[in-house]
Amino acid sequence: MIHCRPKASTYFVLGLIVLAQVFGLIYTLNHFATKRTYPTFIYLSLTVFLTLVILLILVKMMAGFKIISFGKDQIITTLPLRRKSTTYNLPQVLAWEEESVITNKREFKQLTLVFEDKNSFTISNHEHLNYNEFSIYLHKKLLKKKIKDRKKP
Repeated sequence: MIHCRPKASTYFVLGLIVLAQVFGLIYTLNHFATKRTYPTFIYLSLTVFLTLVILLILVKMMAGFKIISFGKDQIITTLPLRRKSTTYNLPQVLAWEEESVITNKREFKQLTLVFEDKNSFTISNHEHLNYNEFSIYLHKKLLKKKIKDRKKP
């Protein structure tokens, strides 16, 4: 079985961003408690903004932590934070699609699988390991279920 899991570098960078924002929030609250050189609404709006951004990034990190394993004519999806693991046989895949967009001279690919129980699973080449191996596996095993490329106007 080959595993597609999120890249550690993605979570490391997001963690550093959250840490910097937490330090900014602590500094803002400390400055408000000790000096109060700015009007109160500035402190209030800054703390609300920083708190919302911190929460949004943390939710994105937790919701995006998914692992997909494939091999032996099975696909296993795992959501570790929910403690949920589902095994699908290849005939249970309804359809799959690979989208490709070129931005800033780099290619961004996203692969979406839809299963019989109407669950879907999405991985991308910039955020997950073994993306290319999974794409090759789907092309070999499930070529008939691939959604044809849409024509763009």
